[in-house]
Amino acid sequence: MGLFNVTHPASFLLTGIPGLESSHLWLAGPLCVMYAVALGANTVILRAVQVEPSLHQPMYYFLSMLSFSDVAMSMATLPTVLRTFCFNARSIAFDACLIQMFLIHSFSMMESGILLAMSFDRYVAICDPLHYATVLTNGVIAGMGVAVTARSFITLFPLLLLFKRLPICRSNVLSHSYCLHPDMMKLACADITINSIYGLFVLVSTFGMDMLFIFLSYVLILHSVMAIASRKERLKALNTCVSHILAVLAFYVPMIGVSVVHRFGKHAPRYTHVLMSNVYLFVPPVLNPLIYSAKTKEIRRAIIHMFRPIKM
Repeated sequence: MGLFNVTHPASFLLTGIPGLESSHLWLAGPLCVMYAVALGANTVILRAVQVEPSLHQPMYYFLSMLSFSDVAMSMATLPTVLRTFCFNARSIAFDACLIQMFLIHSFSMMESGILLAMSFDRYVAICDPLHYATVLTNGVIAGMGVAVTARSFITLFPLLLLFKRLPICRSNVLSHSYCLHPDMMKLACADITINSIYGLFVLVSTFGMDMLFIFLSYVLILHSVMAIASRKERLKALNTCVSHILAVLAFYVPMIGVSVVHRFGKHAPRYTHVLMSNVYLFVPPVLNPLIYSAKTKEIRRAIIHMFRPIKM
């Protein structure tokens, strides 16, 4: 028997929020606003970094990578989410679901890697400022971006193969309005041990290690900041990290919440799992550009300059 000569449904059925089906059309409004903010605000930041010479610095190059991953994540979920909530069009082809699953997990892993790269940027800027420009050259930044992207696609590609070998015969109804690997695995009528082990390996070796190194970078940053004699200079140094810390919290806190609910909330209402997953996917792309626009005066200045009418 061939590796993929197994039973697969022609399509899956997506689900909005269980128990709130009658309110899906009303919920579509806030979702559209969130998508508009995520796509619009992140696109503005990308454009600002591109056209404003004062933002051609490592910190803002990494910010543009973060904005790109947020735009990509939003675009990966937008078609099925809006179809489900606006038109109750729940069907998605099997292969399309696989591709969406791969993209969602890939862009999520990319964002984690970019946040780690941004913590390295803050570490060098504060702990070794004299070598900042020589350490974080354009070539190094581009190489880090390529490495983050390659890690995501290479690490997650086996998930496609591992899932395609599983027969799906229990049901074809998914728990969300988009395709996620843990949700899809539950529909298999075969042993999913290999999938679970590999999924745990990916989680620990990427997201887990990223969180560890981000934590360690801030331990070293705090150690360096505490050695600064002037209180004013200490606060000034720490203030350059506030936006990144808030972005890290906006990304990892919902992710940890999803993991906790998935592992220990088996008796929690079904909508709790769905809402936590929605927060994890939808909130960071909305908050990140708002955080950096509010906390970084260089970004605010560049955005204002972009939209200021040119005097003739």
